[in-house]
Amino acid sequence: MTTSSEPTLILGIETSCDETAAAVVEDGRVLRSNVIASQFHLHAQYGGVVPEVASRHHLEVILQVTDAALAGANVTWRELAAVAVTAGPGLAGALIVGVNTAKTLAWAHDLPILGVNHLEAHLYANWIEVAGREYRVPELPAIGLIVSGGHTELVLMRGHGHYRLLGRTTDDAAGEAFDKGARLLGLG
Repeated sequence: MTTSSEPTLILGIETSCDETAAAVVEDGRVLRSNVIASQFHLHAQYGGVVPEVASRHHLEVILQVTDAALAGANVTWRELAAVAVTAGPGLAGALIVGVNTAKTLAWAHDLPILGVNHLEAHLYANWIEVAGREYRVPELPAIGLIVSGGHTELVLMRGHGHYRLLGRTTDDAAGEAFDKGARLLGLG
């Protein structure tokens, strides 16, 4: 566990769909490491994500990805303050892998676990600072656009944790529509 004079370090785990990811974030804003295991090559032959294939691949790589995130941040388990994990929305089987892995790791290392809403995290990605890159803190109120998997939403952020949904798609998300259109046109 960290002390008040040291930065607060959190390991985040994400398995909501077809990418296994882990990152170490300092003080809720500074990205210390970010490791992603893509599954694009596994799902390309099907023209879309196959949930069972995604879940199995998460199982195969999740510990390697979390270890790489810790190594990339030059952090040990004892330096972490918590483990955060995507708790939803997402593919049920994929979320189960991430949540159960995070619970197990948190328990094994005597750390608290934090459940994170996948869509809210997309909005807050704009507040993440990457070391060595120019950065300006977003001002509120702001309008956020979420285009992720089966979700396309336009959100007014009046303050931290205070949102108003301005609009959303009623069927597939915009990203999925582009994927389907490309498939019909014979594009990748």
